[in-house]
Amino acid sequence: MNRAERGTRETHAALPVALREAVDDFADHLARVRNRSAHTVRAYVGDLVSLFDHAARMGCVAVADLDLGVLRSWLAKQRTTGAARTTMARRAASARTFSAWAHRAGLLPTDVAAPLASPRAHRDLPAVLRADQVTALIEAPASRPTAPPAATRTEGLGGERPLAEPDPAIASPPAPAPGDGEAARAVVLRDRVLLELLYATGVRISEACGLDTTDVDDVRRVVRVLGKGSRERSVPYGVPAQRALDEWLRAGRTVLAGPESGEALLLGARGGRLHPTTARRVVAGYAEATGLPRTSPHGLRHSAATHLLEGGADLRAVQELLGHSSLASTQIYTHVSVERLRAAYRQAHPRA
Repeated sequence: MNRAERGTRETHAALPVALREAVDDFADHLARVRNRSAHTVRAYVGDLVSLFDHAARMGCVAVADLDLGVLRSWLAKQRTTGAARTTMARRAASARTFSAWAHRAGLLPTDVAAPLASPRAHRDLPAVLRADQVTALIEAPASRPTAPPAATRTEGLGGERPLAEPDPAIASPPAPAPGDGEAARAVVLRDRVLLELLYATGVRISEACGLDTTDVDDVRRVVRVLGKGSRERSVPYGVPAQRALDEWLRAGRTVLAGPESGEALLLGARGGRLHPTTARRVVAGYAEATGLPRTSPHGLRHSAATHLLEGGADLRAVQELLGHSSLASTQIYTHVSVERLRAAYRQAHPRA
């Protein structure tokens, strides 16, 4: 559990009983009825605990005491403490979602947050690597045959999933003892297949770490992905990713696998399912070691989508591959492509 989660728990425990129970009931509704992911539920709960803490300081002891003035006061306080516009927009959305639920559940006489406005979130264009930069990143593990890059040797965060472990191979370990070379080579193979899959499929890091060996169809070269809202989709991948998968399954996974591996496709060095935090640090570490701009798994997802569109892929096909519920989420990549075209024009055209 990180510091923010501990703070949320402590604040939650200090709330008046009625407000605390409302938080718990709302979280249960999100998880069981609306089938939201654990990450989404944590985000809603964090926002709601912050709202109720502010409301309690204003004298509210029950949900029915909330009104539009309390909500606006809470958001105003967030703004004065320097919250980003995206954070403000998310918290306003959390308040509206809770208020609508509380009204339906009979906890509020009216939907008090319905007229609550939220700032328009400023949406930055995602950073995108060039195709040659992606190639350099994916090939980086091959230049480090015995150990991952030093930049990734930090402990992952715990408290996410029981089978997802921080990877001790990249957690500031001592120099490998004699006989550790096979495990170190297995970790490098794991890193290679992770990078290949992230770019080849454009999946989210949580989706990649959630893959099981049974999700891979190496005959059709597709992976079955469980995305947001438990929506399942099939995503194709190419020959380079297949080669990396074959090598990992043949000479890497068998070395790291242990009693807690289950069917997990990607493993940490102790045999548990690879932790998303570890995976992020693997990507960032190889990017730094290769001299690339700061890169994350989501950056590889952005790059894959942009390169698909630049190569002529249909926007709706890219939407399906990425698992976006709305086409509007996918359309940002058309903006990225246009900006790249403009940059190339300004650089190359004599009369730009």
